[in-house]
Amino acid sequence: MRPRIGITLGDPAGIGPEIVRAALESKSLPTTADYIIVGEYPDCSPGQPSLETARAATAALEEAATLARRGDLDAVVTGPVHKATMYEAGFKFPGQTEFFAERCGVKNFAMLLTGGEMTVALVTTHIPLREVSRALKQSEIVRVGLLLLQFLKSRSGESPRIAVAGLNPHAGESGNIGREEIEIIAPAVSELNQSPITDDQALFSGPVPPDTVFHRAVVGEFDAVLCMYHDQGLIPLKLHAFHNGVNVTLGLPFPRTSPDHGTAFGIAGKGIARPDSMIAAIKLAVELAQTSVRQTR
Repeated sequence: MRPRIGITLGDPAGIGPEIVRAALESKSLPTTADYIIVGEYPDCSPGQPSLETARAATAALEEAATLARRGDLDAVVTGPVHKATMYEAGFKFPGQTEFFAERCGVKNFAMLLTGGEMTVALVTTHIPLREVSRALKQSEIVRVGLLLLQFLKSRSGESPRIAVAGLNPHAGESGNIGREEIEIIAPAVSELNQSPITDDQALFSGPVPPDTVFHRAVVGEFDAVLCMYHDQGLIPLKLHAFHNGVNVTLGLPFPRTSPDHGTAFGIAGKGIARPDSMIAAIKLAVELAQTSVRQTR
């Protein structure tokens, strides 16, 4: 069975249309899947977003979610959108991740990014930095950690090694620079390692000082890093794999991926936008869809 991969263009005034076209015209995509462009898009000038282009991007998301939920698509790849314009057009969600979770009725979801030798998952996402400490809970670290573990095991079939990053400099330095590591993160690590799906193995390590954990992951000591907040994970991921990073929504009933970059209105229509991240997002969607199909047989 050939998986059906639905692809939205994102905001059509951005680089979405050209990177999707370049990806589909490349010889880099698996020939074992069918690729379907989802949505209807207005004629527009590259680099000039409007309420009309934002509404088209939103409508494409709605169509993709509907098609995937009823089984007409096996995975969804979403092009980059401009959230500020979408908000003006009535979009009510912090991002596409939250949109798909709500449309699927899913409460247990998380954001993951992967590229090169690095994979990161985020315990907190689109909240101000000043609110991270208050939002950080043991139960949330455990919840996202288990989603991350399931994702890694589904891809490799093996028991992965996951580092849990500390929140504070030097992972709190024994409580001298914050107590979140002692009171929240360390108990979460213990709970994760006692979970039935860890198969009685200590798969989670931490809290690991965040200034060294990503280097240790890239050189192979860890298969992924569980991060406490948005930029803790995205800054090193984008530094390491800026052109081929992929955003994945964990917990949905179907795979959803996207390139790890924005609309890039400043270069839209100039023919210089690189499709690498879109190609990586499509290839990962195919891989995840094929795995899902095998598991349901």
